[in-house]
Amino acid sequence: MIQDYYSDFIPEHYFHVFNRAVGTDKLFLQNENYQFFLSRVKDHILPVADLFCYNLLPNHFHFFIRIKTEDELRIAYSLKHINKTNKLGLEQMPNFVLQQWSNLFNSYAKSFNKIFGRKGRLFMESVKRSEIKNPDYFNAIVYYIHTNAIHHGLCNKIKDWQYSSYYKIISDSETFLKRDELLDWFGGIKGFSKFHKQPPGFSGTPEV
Repeated sequence: MIQDYYSDFIPEHYFHVFNRAVGTDKLFLQNENYQFFLSRVKDHILPVADLFCYNLLPNHFHFFIRIKTEDELRIAYSLKHINKTNKLGLEQMPNFVLQQWSNLFNSYAKSFNKIFGRKGRLFMESVKRSEIKNPDYFNAIVYYIHTNAIHHGLCNKIKDWQYSSYYKIISDSETFLKRDELLDWFGGIKGFSKFHKQPPGFSGTPEV
């Protein structure tokens, strides 16, 4: 079966979202780039989606999200369209969320290009997303995302890669992640840690 990488961003549905740089380019060249990208995520994506986990790799990224409710999306839309009287209809919501991803990429690329004297598009044209319909798969996709740096040979252990959400989840530090809800899927912090100690790799997840 061919997997749909461009399904609609439906309110309250869960998605594995991923994208990469064009060609052989890199999205992140230094630590500050990773941190700035997350700040842009906070501005553009958190108003329309709950974020459970992420991993940022040099040339691509992975997120596991849940789209906000219809009411929350309408509020986010109204805050960005203060001078407009039209309201966000249900059929417009997937495109509104998609536009937020586009805004994220454009915002980050503009800053990145200015810093490094670069021109042109940085990300692949449209963000890929795969709807996660089975709650039994939630733990597996979190594990897949957190072990992705190992999969690409960037480190040997999850804890060795600092640009994933792993440490934010096991710590008590402030976070914009839905940490408590995520840990509940694993039965708490002990279950989360135990699940992440299994050997990396499982089938059924998209490659980028």
